[in-house]
Amino acid sequence: METFFTVFMNELSSGLPAGEQMAIVTIRLLAAAVLGAVIGIQREKAGKPAGVSTHMLVSMGSAFFVIAPFESGFSTADLSRIIQGIATGIGFIGGGAILKLRDEREITGLTTAAGILMTAAIGVGVGLGRLGSAILGVALAWIVLGVLGQVEFQLSRRKAAKAAITGQ
Repeated sequence: METFFTVFMNELSSGLPAGEQMAIVTIRLLAAAVLGAVIGIQREKAGKPAGVSTHMLVSMGSAFFVIAPFESGFSTADLSRIIQGIATGIGFIGGGAILKLRDEREITGLTTAAGILMTAAIGVGVGLGRLGSAILGVALAWIVLGVLGQVEFQLSRRKAAKAAITGQ
């Protein structure tokens, strides 16, 4: 008869992959964290509310949502439904990041919501073992958020200055 301690230890270690598979899972989760952090750092530098830890958790969570079922032997169709659930859940989180400001008649948070969605997609890619694609996705997201964000900011400043001059 097993002692309570043995049952307890078996339960704590159940589901842990062995050997090479443990290394793969660890690498994927760490990669998801790092890639999420890259996007989060850009957002934090831009002074946005969803920063490093949010993006890291979204990326790691998405990766883990894919890794755990895969490790458990789920089918491709099951994984497809899980990924659909991730997209739906992240859409809900993104919806919470979007605000409509009555007085200014403008909507804010769309880029934050899109960034969180992109971070989740990167996490899914890493979880599926597509690290190269995920790195490319991060690089392109960085360009869109950083470089194009600056271009957009400059254009909006010019538009505001022009409106101030013409009195509109």
